[in-house]
Amino acid sequence: MHFGRQCGAAGFSRTVAIKRLHPNLAKDPEFVAMFVDEARLVARIRHPNVVPTIDVVATEGEVFVVMEYVHGESLARLRTAMIQAGRVADPRIVASVISGVLHGLHAAHEAKSEMGQPLNIVHRDVSPQNILVGIEGISRVLDFGVAKAIGRVQSTREGQIKGKLAYMPPEQLQGGQVTRQADIYAVAAVTWEAFTGQRLFAGKDTGALVTAILTESISPPSTVSPHVAEAFDRVVMRGLERDPARRYSTAREMALDLERCAGIVSPSEVGTWVERWAGPTLSKRAALMAEIEGTRVAQPAERTTIPDSTAFDVSMDVVREVPGDALGHSALSHVTASSRARQMAQSKQRIALLGSMVALGLAAALAFATAIHNRAEKPVRPEPSTLAEPAHLAAPAASETTSQVETPTVDVASLPVATGVPYGKRAHPEAPATLPRPGPPPAPVSKPNKPDCATPFVVDDKGHKHYKPACL
Repeated sequence: MHFGRQCGAAGFSRTVAIKRLHPNLAKDPEFVAMFVDEARLVARIRHPNVVPTIDVVATEGEVFVVMEYVHGESLARLRTAMIQAGRVADPRIVASVISGVLHGLHAAHEAKSEMGQPLNIVHRDVSPQNILVGIEGISRVLDFGVAKAIGRVQSTREGQIKGKLAYMPPEQLQGGQVTRQADIYAVAAVTWEAFTGQRLFAGKDTGALVTAILTESISPPSTVSPHVAEAFDRVVMRGLERDPARRYSTAREMALDLERCAGIVSPSEVGTWVERWAGPTLSKRAALMAEIEGTRVAQPAERTTIPDSTAFDVSMDVVREVPGDALGHSALSHVTASSRARQMAQSKQRIALLGSMVALGLAAALAFATAIHNRAEKPVRPEPSTLAEPAHLAAPAASETTSQVETPTVDVASLPVATGVPYGKRAHPEAPATLPRPGPPPAPVSKPNKPDCATPFVVDDKGHKHYKPACL
């Protein structure tokens, strides 16, 4: 497990947890497919008691699953710390942690596809290592890497056993059908060990351990640790039934029964318990996180795709290696995981560029319209000597016409606004108020007298009639 930092647009960033597939396994398409399936499955589980998967990231020869970071510790490490101190956890605290685990598993068991079809997810690897308890007092299930569901790309090979033997139910060891009752059995085994501080089954080798799981009798936890209330015995022993049909039908049913037995504590009490037994480790991890978050992140590398040609388009840039053992591993990586966030940022950039182009076009159009409007409101008054006479009043002199034709350039702003200007260069309808005042009107033109057509003809000397042309 690694620390990471997810970066997005506008300076967004947050710390994440990154599960890294071993480089040798990353070259195996079967393991890569299983790894990607985990992310797809968990993405369909929406519950506060399940660690959500944020993204799948692939680079050349590397595959990562980016998960939400939970500031806390695994139940396995918390139990080990108490055993080394010769202490056993308060049964009510254990009941509170296990209750959250059961509710998270129930959400996984009930998860459905996008089409509303049940996925029939079974974790098949519930163990103290896969239970994370945060300092806020919430327990979460993680690592669905060996989960089995309808429609997953990578189907488990027949007879192949995956998971931790000490928490496997008999039917899983014997190659039988694995249902949600397998997870209920595993949770009951984890609960028994958390109550007593001892291992439920032990063996010198794998064969001896399998034999113990299949045949060895199980003692109630209260007989091993007197501080455990007998009310808890009934719940734990029912979950450990070797016959799946005799166990709880759902994880939620077991959780509610466990909560009713002797009660559970509040999340704040669980958080205090975590800080007490994992305080030094959490302090070191918090300091490391502060160092990571204060580091300038390098530019992401070129994006690649996952080897099995799935539809992820992501990138991963390993910035530096940070030595430490905050998560129980040899090193922690400072990683920038930018996948869908970067795609969204690029889309926003394209939209912003398009918006800028549209804005520039609108600004240019507005400026042009404003200039036209200003010219209409406040036109330039030309000198009287250059102002043309209206067409219906007087024709321009020949010398003036010649002068205008010979002018090499014409200032558009100085053109007169008059009725003689061609259409398209005419001023605003309100502009006539600014036209020069015309002189006195011309003298009326005398019209020829209208012929008398009362007698439309004349008679010549010979008596012939000739019609007047004007009267025809």
